Amino acid sequence: MKLRTLIVDDMPLARGRLRRHLASDPEIEIVGEAKNGTEAIERIHTLAPQLLFLDIQMPGLDGFEVLEAVGPDAVPAVVFVTAYDEFALRAFEVHALDYVLKPFDTERLAATVARVKRLLATSENVTAQLSSLLDGLRGGKKYVTRLAVRSRERLVFVAVEDIESIEGAGNYVRLHTGTASHLLRDRLGSIEAKLDPDVFVRVHRSTIVNVTRIREMHPLFNGDQLLVLTSGRRVTVSRTFRTRLLERL
Repeated sequence: MKLRTLIVDDMPLARGRLRRHLASDPEIEIVGEAKNGTEAIERIHTLAPQLLFLDIQMPGLDGFEVLEAVGPDAVPAVVFVTAYDEFALRAFEVHALDYVLKPFDTERLAATVARVKRLLATSENVTAQLSSLLDGLRGGKKYVTRLAVRSRERLVFVAVEDIESIEGAGNYVRLHTGTASHLLRDRLGSIEAKLDPDVFVRVHRSTIVNVTRIREMHPLFNGDQLLVLTSGRRVTVSRTFRTRLLERL
């Protein structure tokens, strides 16, 4: 089975050089390219690559922000493509699967691809490295600051601090910001793991709320509670989750 590979670089020449080198490997299938961070996020979601050659310095969203927006559950194996010198790369060399320093040669790229193949043979190691990679890129910050939502032919970036509540239904979640709502293909549990638990608390098996957006709390029958959020939106707290919410409040 070939490795589905996506190339992300804002320089056409750099993309072309990578494409030519990788095309000679019978175990690599180049499924697409992206010239900026926004395109990269879209193609990761639509093409589901297994391997990502990712430039770090790009206009708009850089490579680090792409990984943060996509999240650890959807990020493929990552190889950095960068003009940084090797000394600067030491900070994240232990986390990234590998890196290619521009300008690169055929031997260096071949060694990188061989290393990635070995790592992908042990998926547990790859998953752990990707989690460490994202934690390291965020400078120790464990939680996302915004989420990328597809809307027709564009991507909308929703700041986490603007989210009032999140409702889950199967493979989708709806983000409520008070003034708008956005449908995102993801599971509630996966979203919950990306958010700061001191701020976002599960109040129902299908609902998460931002505790900083709670305006009022009213008792209901059977131990349930009713929350009124700053926008006026009303959310029910089930008895099962009440204690956890009270601890945060």
